[in-house]
Amino acid sequence: MRMLPTGVTVVTIADGRDDIGATVSALVSVSVDPPVVMLSVSAEGYVAEVVEEVGAFAVSVLGAHQRALAGRFAAEGRPSARLLVSGQPHHRGEHTRAIVLDDALAALECSVRQRVEVGDHVVFFADVMGLPEVGTGHPGRAMVRWDGRYHTVER
Repeated sequence: MRMLPTGVTVVTIADGRDDIGATVSALVSVSVDPPVVMLSVSAEGYVAEVVEEVGAFAVSVLGAHQRALAGRFAAEGRPSARLLVSGQPHHRGEHTRAIVLDDALAALECSVRQRVEVGDHVVFFADVMGLPEVGTGHPGRAMVRWDGRYHTVER
């Protein structure tokens, strides 16, 4: 499956105590009407636990210019998402209060509608509640993960 290019996103959750975030490439559109996405994360990870507890998350679709940020949110033992976005333009989503990256190509705010355990992962089906305004300052060169590395996609 590593030969299937996938988009690169940062998923963030505000749980009332802290801000949690992770780089995720397992996010896909499931339905347009109503808008529903599917997020798949490790069942053993803290992200799955917090998404289940809070029931909502934000997604920032990363552009090619955000490769270093993708690495920060993918690192083992990473600190709070607030620290990871220090110096990066961002705001809190209106619906989730989760961190949204202003320089992302696109952003979503989502509310979990269903959770399914599949193998070593948890799949969350989530309604898209809002589309925060982003994309301030960078043209739309996308980043994908393919063959274990980040690559740039031109329009």
